[in-house]
Amino acid sequence: MTYPWKNWDKALFAEVAGRHWPGAEPVLPRLSRAANHGRLWFAVAAGVAATGGRTGRRAAARGLGSLALASLTVNTVGKGAVRRTRPILDTVPVIRQLHRQPVTSSFPSGHAASAAAFAAGMAIESPRWGAVVAPIAASVAFSRIYTGVHYPSDVVAGAALGLGAAAVVRSLVPPAPGTPEPGADVPIAGLPEGRGLHVVVNSASGPPPLLSPPADRIIAALPEAAVGECTEDDDLLEMLEKAARTAVEQGGALGVCGGDGTVALAAAVALRHRLPLAVFPGGTRNHFALDLGLETVEETAAAVRDGRAATVDVARHTSLDTPDRESAPFLNTFSIGSYPDLVRVRERWSRRVGSWPASVLAAVHVLRTCEPVDIEINGRKRSVWLLFAGNCRYSSVGLAPVRRRDLNDGVLDVRIVDGGRFARTRLMGAALTGVLTKSPVYTEATVRRLRVRLPGAGVHLAYDGEVAPAPGELLLDKVPGGLVVYRG
Repeated sequence: MTYPWKNWDKALFAEVAGRHWPGAEPVLPRLSRAANHGRLWFAVAAGVAATGGRTGRRAAARGLGSLALASLTVNTVGKGAVRRTRPILDTVPVIRQLHRQPVTSSFPSGHAASAAAFAAGMAIESPRWGAVVAPIAASVAFSRIYTGVHYPSDVVAGAALGLGAAAVVRSLVPPAPGTPEPGADVPIAGLPEGRGLHVVVNSASGPPPLLSPPADRIIAALPEAAVGECTEDDDLLEMLEKAARTAVEQGGALGVCGGDGTVALAAAVALRHRLPLAVFPGGTRNHFALDLGLETVEETAAAVRDGRAATVDVARHTSLDTPDRESAPFLNTFSIGSYPDLVRVRERWSRRVGSWPASVLAAVHVLRTCEPVDIEINGRKRSVWLLFAGNCRYSSVGLAPVRRRDLNDGVLDVRIVDGGRFARTRLMGAALTGVLTKSPVYTEATVRRLRVRLPGAGVHLAYDGEVAPAPGELLLDKVPGGLVVYRG
């Protein structure tokens, strides 16, 4: 049987072969060879991961994952399903031809599939990096026609398979949320060169720096800022208070570099002194900074110079056991029970097996190893494995909260995993079937206040990475929009 499209395919191939393409001869054959076995894309991924920060690393990983699926599909299904001989090279100038001609089926083009999959995967995670890589991917795909190893339809089919592979990977592993919207933007003067900014760097927070220490990077980006380092021998709260008082006198702002616990303490000081807060990522996870759209010290510095700021909520837990009702703020999460274990296991496994499987593993681990806690929530007695309260609504993967889009919504995101008869078995079954949030022993709600009583002793609570003994009775509430922060 004769297919009319084959005539057009061969005619277009001949047109490309017979036309002179200025500047292509020294570039396209080399580019085509560089893409053999994905070497070009591995090199690009390494460069993006090294220079593109957290977003670059995610984009590189997604691009390589999409490439792997596309290559697997082409080599195990595509090449075997359609056996097509390679084009005849009579019309292709010798200077364009590859030194080693491929001998596998011409349909579909594996190079085009890999190029499209890698570029599409990158674009799904980061449109900016996708735009950078797309011209290279298109050049690789065209080079396969230019060098005479594929017909145009081979390249089109390969590219379609690559795009499909990227779409499949996206459905299995959704991309990270885009740039968040912390809250209402507020007019605030920029601080040129950091003039008036007083920063406290907690040198005990986070992993050891790979390049220069955070304090040096802050000074390089904001040379007129006052930067002090807090060591293990210093009083962090005292340093923050001193920096805040000086910032008030100069009409400036308070800055902090450290983990989420350090940032929460600085937020309380900034709130008390009515100062804007600049958060420089310096911890292990940097959840709050990431939700502000700040991934690097340099991004925070740019926000300070430009005066980009917004209002955010501050949550707090207040002990009702003492007359002075001492409060402690938290910017991210508060929990009683097994949540710290849940997060630790999920984060350990998420990079290896993906977010949803890691969430399942974490739920199974927690249910296997933890015991429920008897508490009262708003006057109702409950036996719970977990009481979680997030500062604003979190998006989720299973039980595990992941990211926030709005840091000024005025609510607490409350999640409860009940104990009781057969609760462990029922929730574990829900975890294994992927319907964690539909389990009858799991509850979600958004509230503005929550009163908790702990009849028993020896219970601990966790907030923003800090662990402390729980009082007999406490109140969770918020200061809506109470803090001004620099944002990405």
